[in-house]
Amino acid sequence: MSIAEAKTAATSDDLVFRAPEPEDGKAVWELIRSCGPLDDNSLYCNLLQCDHFADTCILAEKDGEVLGWISAYLPPAEEGVLFIWQVAVSEKARGMGLAGRMLDKLVARKVCRGVRRMKTTITPDNDASWALFRSFARRMEAPIEGEPHFEREAHFGGEHETEVMAEIGPFGALARKAA
Repeated sequence: MSIAEAKTAATSDDLVFRAPEPEDGKAVWELIRSCGPLDDNSLYCNLLQCDHFADTCILAEKDGEVLGWISAYLPPAEEGVLFIWQVAVSEKARGMGLAGRMLDKLVARKVCRGVRRMKTTITPDNDASWALFRSFARRMEAPIEGEPHFEREAHFGGEHETEVMAEIGPFGALARKAA
């Protein structure tokens, strides 16, 4: 699916899933800030994501309001991997399966055609994120494994919980065809 197609793709519930544009940066930044305990990035960082990484980021909106956001990128040294940086869903849209729908639509994009694995970091106590990525792994007929990556003391100076690198994949053949 091209970016133009992604921008116009809508579902029956009037949600639009599309690639972001730089003009979306402030709305994305505000969404993330409203979704504690997500780590805040600078507005400039979110502007860059909406500009430089638009092909691998996705937002969901309804009536022009940003309700969901996933920032992601293709790590240059890891062929076939999509790294999910951050997932944010507005309180208004929780319980609708929005994050999972965004993940599915993101891996279905043309730019992700060669993606066979997904990586992300999650704190051990983030049950919602673990549930999201385990559910995605089931849909993709893929195993999910995790091990500590950025550690509380070694990387965060004791100020942030350890982040576990979760890896999903390789994706099952039938799941890739469906995506």
